[in-house]
Amino acid sequence: MLVLGVTTFAFMVCFVVWMMFGVLGIPLREEMGLNSAEFGLLSATPVLSGALLRLPLGMWTDRFGGRTVMTLLLLVCAVPVYAVSYAQAFWQFLAIGLVLGIVGASFAVGTPYVARLFPPEKRGFAMGVFGAGTVGAAVNLFITPSLQEALGWRAVPRIYAISLVITAVVFWFGSVRDPGTGAGTAAASRPFAVLRDARVWRYCQYYSICFGGFTALSLWIPQYMMAEYHYPIVLASAMAAGFTLPGAVLRAAGGMLADRFGAHAITWWGLWVAWVCLFVLSYPDTVFTINTINGPRSFAIHVPPSLFIVLLFILGTVFAFGMASTFKYVADDFPQNMGIVTGIVGLAGGVGGFLLPVLFGAALDLTGIRSSTFMLLYGIVWISLILLYQSNVRHMRITGQMEG
Repeated sequence: MLVLGVTTFAFMVCFVVWMMFGVLGIPLREEMGLNSAEFGLLSATPVLSGALLRLPLGMWTDRFGGRTVMTLLLLVCAVPVYAVSYAQAFWQFLAIGLVLGIVGASFAVGTPYVARLFPPEKRGFAMGVFGAGTVGAAVNLFITPSLQEALGWRAVPRIYAISLVITAVVFWFGSVRDPGTGAGTAAASRPFAVLRDARVWRYCQYYSICFGGFTALSLWIPQYMMAEYHYPIVLASAMAAGFTLPGAVLRAAGGMLADRFGAHAITWWGLWVAWVCLFVLSYPDTVFTINTINGPRSFAIHVPPSLFIVLLFILGTVFAFGMASTFKYVADDFPQNMGIVTGIVGLAGGVGGFLLPVLFGAALDLTGIRSSTFMLLYGIVWISLILLYQSNVRHMRITGQMEG
């Protein structure tokens, strides 16, 4: 359990750093006069590189072991994180963001590492506990605004760079040799062979909405609440934790539920709950007038802050369950190639997390409607449910009828 604890801690620190532009980007947006699309690009750039590098890092984890790869990742990433404090121009932030985004690929290192340390019947729980390191998104929302206000935003990346080095030392002495080291050598010679398996593509689709949606909203919600409800940055970030905390802490619970009820059931019903929440969140502030028999009558529709936070809490919970259930699928179906498949699926989720904030900003600039963020996610979840029905639910019903 010590190994699981230090690995989860290392992933949490990585996630704090990975998400920091979601908060640091707010003063930078004002300082550099960025529009919504540019802000989305700035906050999501680290997510892109973190996604693209999950596949090679997953392969290296199979070959060289999670202990070695995670330690090197923490040490190497401290350099670009520190460099953020010296950036001046927008392109410099984007370039450095691409490099520091490597910390986001730590997920593809830790997931196969901890899974190989536990028996199959406990892997869902173990991966859920490790996945709870995404609580770093909430830690970022609490710590970064406070450090920023107290010390200035340029002090924040310097503190986080030092934290990465300290974490590397703690992880190395608290971890053990990966029992699967070298197991992926044969698979590494043909890493894309698994792409011929339709299950991999399905898992990519599930994870792109659960993890991609979680990551994108973690970056987007603070500035959304500042604009929609006129909260100061510290309060807006704290309220946004109503989404990020359950999305992280309850991931272990999602893993346990997937162990007990199966990955499919958790994914299917979780997406239905997300669809309902996003339907309500999608509705923009509206005032409309109806001609009644007693004359015109006006009605107003508005999502108050209290309801907004409750819906975010529920949405974060089901996204957490979906993230855990997806990797329960992976652990059950690809035990020998977990690093590679984790990298591919994680890449899909990370790409979703990169594209969505950019699309959020573009939709806002195009429509002028803030809730267009949730309209976009609503449509994506609806498509995901259709695809999930076609690939799993309908197939299971047809198979059951044939066997009957």
